[in-house]
Amino acid sequence: MSAAVGPIAKERFDAAGRRVLLVCVAGGFTTLLDQSVLNTSIPALRETLHAGSADLQWVVAGFSLAFGLALIPGGRLGDVKGRKWFFVTGLALFTLVSLVSATATEPGVLIAARLVQGAGAGLVNSQMIGTLQDVFDGQLRARALGMYAVTGGLAFALGPPIGGAVLAAAGPELGWRLTFLLNVPFGLATVALAARHLPKPRPSARHADLDLVGLMLVGVLTLVLMLPFVQPPGWTGWLAFAAVALLLLGALAWWQRRYARTGGHPLIHPALTRSAPYALGTATAMAQFGSSLAASLVLTMFLQDGLGLSPMGAALVALPSAVAMGVASALAWRVVQRFGRRTVTVGMAGSALTMLASGLVAHWSPAAVLPWLLAFLQLLGGASIGLMGSTNQAYVLRHAPAEAAGVSGAILQMAQRIAAAVAVSALSGVYLRETAAGGGHRSAYLAASAVCAAVAGLAVLASVLAGRATTRERPEAEPAAPSRTRTAVR
Repeated sequence: MSAAVGPIAKERFDAAGRRVLLVCVAGGFTTLLDQSVLNTSIPALRETLHAGSADLQWVVAGFSLAFGLALIPGGRLGDVKGRKWFFVTGLALFTLVSLVSATATEPGVLIAARLVQGAGAGLVNSQMIGTLQDVFDGQLRARALGMYAVTGGLAFALGPPIGGAVLAAAGPELGWRLTFLLNVPFGLATVALAARHLPKPRPSARHADLDLVGLMLVGVLTLVLMLPFVQPPGWTGWLAFAAVALLLLGALAWWQRRYARTGGHPLIHPALTRSAPYALGTATAMAQFGSSLAASLVLTMFLQDGLGLSPMGAALVALPSAVAMGVASALAWRVVQRFGRRTVTVGMAGSALTMLASGLVAHWSPAAVLPWLLAFLQLLGGASIGLMGSTNQAYVLRHAPAEAAGVSGAILQMAQRIAAAVAVSALSGVYLRETAAGGGHRSAYLAASAVCAAVAGLAVLASVLAGRATTRERPEAEPAAPSRTRTAVR
């Protein structure tokens, strides 16, 4: 029987669904805003705590590392024991440890607190992904996941302006501490909403299969990739770290196959690595997220340390990115309807070009006009990321194999967070070492921006390959939009 296509009926969230979506969006905003707000506070924090470059790298990257490593075991525990109280526990932990971060008097205490906060944020976000998949189906699930992705993007973009406003109002020494306390009212309110509105836990009789060996191998591999940038070891050391990383990667692949053959649930489901569109789309997301987070951090340090702008001045330079990202995210589905998956590639290419242009402009332009030029480039970069961020996520999750659909979102987020930990360590290290060596802030920012652009360029290549793999594998499966799936009426 032929399918008659009539008017598109847009499904609506019921009252209970809206409350669940509100809790998940609030939890995502609270935990994801934290790191982008911190970027603006880094120069003030460094002066107050007398933190070295390695300390700063761990403060920023440690959060992403712990966040990523907590996602998969948190999701598995939620699958078996129920999600509601893991959500509440993770968010309460994240919120309470914010107080420790705000009152830290030495770098080591702050680093430890950031690691715990990251673990709490990972536990929360793993339950959010699972809850949205449990509560919603079909078009509503796609819209809910799309809103979660857009919320994360907006939190990332709005962090610098919010942090700048706090520092401008309270001064640098008190201001950076208050940026951590911003989490507390948001976190407490969301904990109360979650306890009231999230679905009651429905524990399963299954055993919580956590694959601790796989988790340990991923964690050690990430540390091996980060450490050379935190403490540069010389050429011999670089080769040693590269050899160890390859050995760990091989051991991880072997262990995942072996664990799956014994009937366990490996950390990274083998079916995900066999899906070229999923694997390449995840690689695109990793390079995009890592380069964007690192570029934002380095820009903030350059504006304050290099140009001498106040935290509020630096935040105003970053503000156009937030505005453009929000507008582009809202309009992305219309662009995808016309241009399809090419939207991801074009958006990523635009991001790479603006990163490189920012470095070149910073190196050659007069100081008087430089903030204006950088603000304009931030506008273009934010629009580029807004177009491709949630769009790429929708394509990645759509092409996850059915047998691994339940963990595909958590694996995607884990990969992004681990990429962010490595990228932030690497790029902040490039900038800080270049300035310490007397190269000047402009040269340091150019070097860091060029590396960011190269990483974003890898995302462009991965996106092109993902598009080709999608066409070969399932040409009929191209979605019309990232968050507004069209359904035919039969």
